[in-house]
Amino acid sequence: MRATYRALCEHGYAELTMRAIAEEYGKTAAAIHYHYETKDELLVAFLEYLLDQFAEDVREVGTDDPAERLGALLDRLLVERADDYDFMVALLEMRAQAPYEDAIRAQFVHNDEYVRSLVSETIADAMAQGVFADDLDPERATRALMTIVDGARTRFVVYGRQEAMFVAREMAAAYVSGVLEA
Repeated sequence: MRATYRALCEHGYAELTMRAIAEEYGKTAAAIHYHYETKDELLVAFLEYLLDQFAEDVREVGTDDPAERLGALLDRLLVERADDYDFMVALLEMRAQAPYEDAIRAQFVHNDEYVRSLVSETIADAMAQGVFADDLDPERATRALMTIVDGARTRFVVYGRQEAMFVAREMAAAYVSGVLEA
């Protein structure tokens, strides 16, 4: 999966080949084909791997404070990706394939549902603890925050504007303090 990451960053989705991944892996393309019949099959597994890595990172946050946990989630989604332009480009290229490749779309949907559930559960937890207003709709608040994240990532890639990630993080914090906090 690390070889796939490196090859994807170097070549992007459009130019990515099993041979390029194999070169990064230090094996033959046949060795990769033994496990994954197609590039898209490998990329679906790669997206699943990314989700597992994200889930592991989130578990390491180690705080019971839901506002801090939400901040850490937003940092991971925005700030920690600001130095990874090539990878963000490759992810956007892969997202562009989702309407045409059912397996890729399904994995992106699964990853999105997981992230949204983490954010929504964190908001609901903050409401239950009295940190956030008790009349909120956690799903709606989650959609607003994810729109900020998705918009920033797109602007970062399309316009090459790294600051979009930091501005989005500031706007997400303003939304949390101005709308969500009790």
